[in-house]
Amino acid sequence: MRIEEIYQSMKSAVEGASGVYLSPGGDMALRLYAAAAELSSLWAQVDWLRKQSFPQTATGEELDKHARLRALERLSGKPATGFIRFEADGARENEVSVPKGTVCRTAAGLEFETSVEGLIAAGESFTLVPAAARLKGTAGNVPAGAIYQMTLAPTGVSRCSNPQAFSGGTDEESDEELRGRVLASFLRLPNGSNCAYYEAEALNTEGVGAVKVLPKRRGIGTVDLIVASDAGQPEPEVISRLQEKFEAEREICVDVLVAAPVNVPVDVSVAVKCAEGFQTAKVVSEVKAALEAMFSGQLLGRTLYRAKIGNTVYSIPGVENYTLTEPSQDVPIEGGELPSAGTITVTGS
Repeated sequence: MRIEEIYQSMKSAVEGASGVYLSPGGDMALRLYAAAAELSSLWAQVDWLRKQSFPQTATGEELDKHARLRALERLSGKPATGFIRFEADGARENEVSVPKGTVCRTAAGLEFETSVEGLIAAGESFTLVPAAARLKGTAGNVPAGAIYQMTLAPTGVSRCSNPQAFSGGTDEESDEELRGRVLASFLRLPNGSNCAYYEAEALNTEGVGAVKVLPKRRGIGTVDLIVASDAGQPEPEVISRLQEKFEAEREICVDVLVAAPVNVPVDVSVAVKCAEGFQTAKVVSEVKAALEAMFSGQLLGRTLYRAKIGNTVYSIPGVENYTLTEPSQDVPIEGGELPSAGTITVTGS
């Protein structure tokens, strides 16, 4: 309650009981106002405590505590990854080194750092070096060609660019996303021997964005867990860590196998008609980047519908209309499969 509301309530009670009118600047009125301020502060604290006592309304660190009671942890963000192409002016007589930690950036100032040392071999004019965004989050998921500046160019290197989009960057799990997982853990109680248990444990592992539990896939007494990262294929160490975890916690006489999904390349061919006032080349580039980003781990075990592809294309500013020729029909996907980007062709007019 607001201070004024509490003060007016106390003032009315005192005046009604004593029959004495309290003047606004009087001693008793000031005392009541001071007491009202303290009560308002206590009211706010009690209201905050009430909200933090339940996972439906808790926020921040208090929500994290509710999650830990359900053996859940807030998922931290990840930086986007990809490759940067470093070029020299023509073929080099001697090899040129691109040091680990070389920083490149976009026009917006987003910085990307090489994760290993690169080398332009003698007789070559370029090299591709793995790199990652310096900051975690989806902002690092930039389209092809977005990176073009070097903060400090290595000796002998003239240009840099990213021939393909950087992807896989994720933001830290929000309160609402974590709240959803916490509440779901109450609705589907894992008991150590059902699909909910395996799914919850896998999703609570860093590096896992999606999971499919396939019981009896290899016969009675078997459980297969197919896991994917947010970007698509999971890191080998994630598979190993989950395999060790479930080997230690599985039920007696149950054979648990954790595996990566089988990639199902999907070719996409689309022609877009650009709206007036938009640059065709820019729209085509953004459509291609959006289609590449669409193939994420969230597609694990899910049929890829042409409608989803069309919606992705049409969501790009500047697309007035489009014609999707490939795939010619919906792409059915099994539980252990993951649609991945094949040859993506985008033309514009």
